[in-house]
Amino acid sequence: MKKLKVGVAMLMLLCFAGGTLAADDLAQSVALHQAALDMIWLLIAASLVFFMQAGFAMVEIGLTRAKNAGNIIMKNLMDFAAGALFYWAIGWALMYGSDVGGLFGFSDFFVSGTDSVLYRDWMFQVVFAATAATIVSGAVAERTKFTAYLLYSVVVSAVIYPISGHWIWGGGWLGSLGFHDFAGSTVVHSVGGWAALMGTLALGPRIGKYVTNGKKVTSKAIPGHNLPLASLGVFILWFGWYGFNAGSTLSGTDLTMANVAVTTTLAASAGAVGAMIISWIQFGKPDVSMSLNGALAGLVGITAPTAVVSPVGAILIGLIAGVLVVYSVEFIDKVLHIDDPVGAISVHGVCGAWGTLAVGLFSTAEGMKGLFYGGGFTQLGIQALGVVAVGAWVTASAGILFFVIRKFNGLRVDAADELKGLDLAEHNAEAYSGFQIFTTM
Repeated sequence: MKKLKVGVAMLMLLCFAGGTLAADDLAQSVALHQAALDMIWLLIAASLVFFMQAGFAMVEIGLTRAKNAGNIIMKNLMDFAAGALFYWAIGWALMYGSDVGGLFGFSDFFVSGTDSVLYRDWMFQVVFAATAATIVSGAVAERTKFTAYLLYSVVVSAVIYPISGHWIWGGGWLGSLGFHDFAGSTVVHSVGGWAALMGTLALGPRIGKYVTNGKKVTSKAIPGHNLPLASLGVFILWFGWYGFNAGSTLSGTDLTMANVAVTTTLAASAGAVGAMIISWIQFGKPDVSMSLNGALAGLVGITAPTAVVSPVGAILIGLIAGVLVVYSVEFIDKVLHIDDPVGAISVHGVCGAWGTLAVGLFSTAEGMKGLFYGGGFTQLGIQALGVVAVGAWVTASAGILFFVIRKFNGLRVDAADELKGLDLAEHNAEAYSGFQIFTTM
């Protein structure tokens, strides 16, 4: 209905501007204008999502040590650059090619031709693929071989992400069941989060992270070197998320983009406030990094339900995500003893799963009402099935991938290189040349 109103308004404008035209000419003009708006909107949205690569890099650099900053820049550069090439060659075909049994696509390898709409859609999707790949970078920071990371990025962009993406967005079996993930809480973020989990398990913790005294294991904080840089990264990510979520309306004439922008903003805000309050209670002071991750948790949580929830629902989803991320980071670190320097597993894996389930609780959409709006457990069950299925696929495939890389290439740098820092060990360069702002210990 809203698209129709926009079309009518454009039709009237053309009548006033150009006089009386034949009905067919008017209809054609309106269609051309709508197509142009869609093209512009999706390319702008894709550019915003691409800019999120800088945000991820800044967050990761800020929350880790200075001696690894250059290595992190290289990883975030190359997981997009190498990943884009392989998503063009293989990934797009597996995700959006002709459906094979609801499991994967199989056509349009090596995207080519003269179809501008195809190129527009590929451009919008490749930046999502890059986001899924780059999430892992923070979790495996400060101890991963650069060659191993390149291999991982290529396989995730070419195979792992596209196959589960096809199930939901490409006409596969989950989508046909009615599974709803508007912009990628599961398709993008949980995929990255569960891959990050498998990467950290395969690598083990950084040197000095856990200290064993008898049967007691103590987690030692390894502070990042630049909180202002991390906060800049979070603001960049929040800014880019408007392309991520509002862009997923897929049309420049779909006025619900405003609804999506509002729910996105409210969830992120509630997530930051929730994490701040819980960290204040837990640690006696409002924690900066937890509050920053709370904003990201709210953004991840609202990504699936953003178009089908009310503002109040968005606030509750974001608030719960902000609380959840604090407890999840603490549990993963201090109970499971999994070393995730930036909290990627919690922000993207755990809160991605929460946001996906939230559709089945808070959705107000006709035909897909959530449990709290009289829809029963049907949609919630479908959402839960999707969370489990994608989680199983990614943990299995990423687990095999990291095992193979460790077996044939090696996954982790040696202890001497880790202590020296990966800038010098892996790239023979320093991010802060001439500034003695770190030690090798």
